[in-house]
Amino acid sequence: MTHAYADTPSLRDNPMTLNGVVTTPHYFASQAGLDMLRRGGNAVDAAIAAAAALAVVYPQMTTIGGDNFWLIYNAGTSELKALNASGRSGEKATISFYRDKGCAKIPARGYLAANTAPGVVSGWDEAFRYAKSAMGGAVGWRELFGSAILYARDGFPVSHSLAHWSAVNADPQDQEFRNLQRFEGFRGAYLKGDGAPYAVGERLRLPDLAATLELIAEKGAAEFYTGSVARRIVADLEANGGILTLDDFARHTADWVEPISAPYRDCRAYNFPPNTQGMASLEILNILNNFDVASLREGTADYYHLMVEATKEAFIDRDLYLTDPDFSDIPLDRLLCAAHGRAQAARIDMARARNEQPPLDPKGDTIWLGVVDAAGNAVSLIQSIYHDFGSGIVAGGTGVLLQNRGSFFSLDEAHVNSLAPKKRCFHTLNPAMLFKDGRPYLVYGTMGGEGQPQTQAAIVTRVVDFGLSPQEAINAPRWLHGRTWGASSNDLKLEGRIPAEVVEELRRRGHPVARVADFTDTMGHAGAILIDPATFVRKGASDPRGDGLAAAY
Repeated sequence: MTHAYADTPSLRDNPMTLNGVVTTPHYFASQAGLDMLRRGGNAVDAAIAAAAALAVVYPQMTTIGGDNFWLIYNAGTSELKALNASGRSGEKATISFYRDKGCAKIPARGYLAANTAPGVVSGWDEAFRYAKSAMGGAVGWRELFGSAILYARDGFPVSHSLAHWSAVNADPQDQEFRNLQRFEGFRGAYLKGDGAPYAVGERLRLPDLAATLELIAEKGAAEFYTGSVARRIVADLEANGGILTLDDFARHTADWVEPISAPYRDCRAYNFPPNTQGMASLEILNILNNFDVASLREGTADYYHLMVEATKEAFIDRDLYLTDPDFSDIPLDRLLCAAHGRAQAARIDMARARNEQPPLDPKGDTIWLGVVDAAGNAVSLIQSIYHDFGSGIVAGGTGVLLQNRGSFFSLDEAHVNSLAPKKRCFHTLNPAMLFKDGRPYLVYGTMGGEGQPQTQAAIVTRVVDFGLSPQEAINAPRWLHGRTWGASSNDLKLEGRIPAEVVEELRRRGHPVARVADFTDTMGHAGAILIDPATFVRKGASDPRGDGLAAAY
């Protein structure tokens, strides 16, 4: 039976296969990943090729100057591994450094915002080395960059999302945040000669980035961290008052960590440990275990109310504890235990919203992609530069747009996420997988900062509790509890397709509702791959709110 949520503007359906499937938020990246699978590459090879392509064609959301986090399932060993490739703050990154410059908080844009080492390339390198030895594969390192180099060198048509965010960030009236054309490197790379943004369908070439990708493809990841690329980035930062050093680049490593998990119905949900908010994503499901979600009926006021209230409970713990675990003890066992979930559930009033929570971080720009190959190996990968276009700094003629993740550090020494040298920042990024019978059942994730745990919960409940296909689950109307840029308090954003009577009932229960457009990318760009436990058919899904594609062969 076709569900009503399958009727979207795109009218897309789930691609199904017994072989490999790739889903990403850009059609070129999905095809780059699929090409690797066709050539005999494994799921990790495909993920790297797709992620490299996204770093070119989706720079508003991800670049090689950002961070990434991996969940990798090895079908041969039945092992799930987690790889943390987020960068640490520089050795000069201290609270006193920023206070001496008169900063009440770390600037969100500019050279002072780029205070953590980029981790993306190290993640690609470490994941590739692991997969080559543990999964096999016929694809070499250099081959992974072919599509990315082609698009950077010869150009690509600008997508709707890139055109939109380019226009938003070329605002000459917003000198503090949105006027990125004030930075020479950004202006030269991503805007036209007259400072105007590129429109949908216009060709954008990134020759400096193409040259850098060629170097990485030819010489390996070391070229980015200890070679000519690192030297040029650091020279530019030093010349403009930045703080990252060559030692910060050379010292950076991607690290294998233990995934965290929690049961949900007859499944087990896996996510990423701190320094990411994966704990919050799992806490929401742990709370929902105490409710008969299916009986609430999908799309009702009861459903949305419960999901939002569970999110609030999870975010209380997240904001109290989440930081670099090397700097603070985080009681994960207690936070994810059944008893804690029951206590959180008991505080939820189904008749009234809880509204005393402090304002939430407004946003983060990110990509999520998923891959399952013919052998059953699976990847859930999330990669980010934090704000749209990150710091706005394209450094040293390298074409590398640097992230501003470290601008989220606090300059309050007592804050759990306070700035310190060589520290990983609180990350909203959290790739996810849902297991059934000991194997991946749903590979899923999304971009969208505060929205990531909320959208993950939407996908899981709609698939597990309501029996929707992954595409139907992603197409269905979404919500976002949080705030947007310039807002001082939380609200509950609801897509316009949600019925008026549901909206009014949520207002009656005390939710500060704000209606937003149908299929708005405010809700993030989600994706999923479902593996049928009985037939092993893989169903891919991508988000009509983005420029994505689920592709299979």
